[in-house]
Amino acid sequence: MENDLKGKTILVTGAGLGIGNALCKRLHQLECKVIGVDKDAAQLEVLKKECPGTSTIAVDLSDWKKTKAALKDVEPLDGLANIAGVTIVKPFEEFTEEEFDFIFNVNIKGVFNVTQTLSPKLKDGAAVVNMSSQAARRALLGHTVYTASKAAVDYLSKSLALEFGPRKIRVNSLNPTAILTNMGRAVWSDPAKSGPLLNRIPLRRFGEVHEAVDALVFLLSNKSSYINGHSLPLEGGYSVA
Repeated sequence: MENDLKGKTILVTGAGLGIGNALCKRLHQLECKVIGVDKDAAQLEVLKKECPGTSTIAVDLSDWKKTKAALKDVEPLDGLANIAGVTIVKPFEEFTEEEFDFIFNVNIKGVFNVTQTLSPKLKDGAAVVNMSSQAARRALLGHTVYTASKAAVDYLSKSLALEFGPRKIRVNSLNPTAILTNMGRAVWSDPAKSGPLLNRIPLRRFGEVHEAVDALVFLLSNKSSYINGHSLPLEGGYSVA
């Protein structure tokens, strides 16, 4: 397929590690102008060395005011990928207010704030993709707060698809099951925990990082030009069981 992303400017949050980092590298290979955002300035320096020409912004997305200030001078964008996210896995009764706020401040408040701040920078016809989760569609034990935050991401995406429609800006979310990033491997390394979930997936495996990146690139590209306001499952058939 032809590369219709060549020359486009795309901002990616969560660019330091995991899926966000891998997406930045793929977009660089596709000859995009990439702007990587992450709170870890050291990881962003590594990204710039690996992908010459990449611009970076170091900011903690859980800080509303600092995020707005850091993004105010961003150039016009053809695409926005809100990938940054966090999770804490523990029983519902044990969650603290601080842990609740930590997850919601990054996973949904951060996505809202970044997108609101950059809305005037989005070119007509741009694409926005927000990282959600299969957990927004099927509850998982120990993921109560994470699940709620990602369900909010799905419906923020649908609402923005309506609001941005007159500008021909598409907004979708991607809903993967477990993806084997470093964080994913840590969360799902215990067979006693991963076994029941794997048994629900017809392919009997978790997703790889490159498979999540493939889907994100698709949603950012013109190949998905009539896909708007959707939550795209990426789960090996989990939902058919």
